[in-house]
Amino acid sequence: MLSHCGNIAIMPEKRGIARRKRKGEILSLYFCQPIYFHLRGFVYLGTIYTGDVLMVNGKYRVLPGPEAYLAPAAAVMGAVLPDAGGAFVEGDVVPEDGAVELIAGKLAGAKNAVICPGPLMMWQWDGSAGHRAAALRELAAVCGAAIRPITDYKPKNPQAEMNLFHPNVMVINDEIDVCLFAGVHYHYLNVALRMMRGGTACYTIALCDYAASDEAMISLRDVDAAKIKSITEKVKTLK
Repeated sequence: MLSHCGNIAIMPEKRGIARRKRKGEILSLYFCQPIYFHLRGFVYLGTIYTGDVLMVNGKYRVLPGPEAYLAPAAAVMGAVLPDAGGAFVEGDVVPEDGAVELIAGKLAGAKNAVICPGPLMMWQWDGSAGHRAAALRELAAVCGAAIRPITDYKPKNPQAEMNLFHPNVMVINDEIDVCLFAGVHYHYLNVALRMMRGGTACYTIALCDYAASDEAMISLRDVDAAKIKSITEKVKTLK
């Protein structure tokens, strides 16, 4: 059904509606489903923002999708990264120990988990990269996860590596339900995580060298070999 609001013509999907901002009103904008958007003679196939899809008790949640054609940046929606000693879990800042327990539980209970080490872990660029890589390999072995490396960021699509340019397609094709990234640069990781959140139901985890990632469902910051090993030990108790 095609609805008209002044000079805006909108064909909404099943979820969400769109309306014109009234004078003096600040209209909250959030991603919903793809729509056809007609404004001043131009047709745009994109997304419309509404406030009734992703909010839980008035707060944006970073949860498995499918959410939208391209999920919104969590930071724009009010997500805040943790300070040292904290972790990011589904939109909240929580103590790191609790996040480690959650990560272990997700990996131990996954039907088809995949671990994706990025260039910061694939290459010996500093003295700690090798130790972190060895710890991650042990984690993959303990939880029975496949390893899909990201050796660089060139567009590719071999089944042996994770393609950050089409992560949602690979997740759907291979029925990946839990995907853990480690050692991936933020500017590539965050876009890939948004694509996965927007188009798949995959639960995403990011182990970050410095600050956490607010685009993953769970993310740890300042990750070293010891933190990865602590996850491995927790998984062993759950298997």
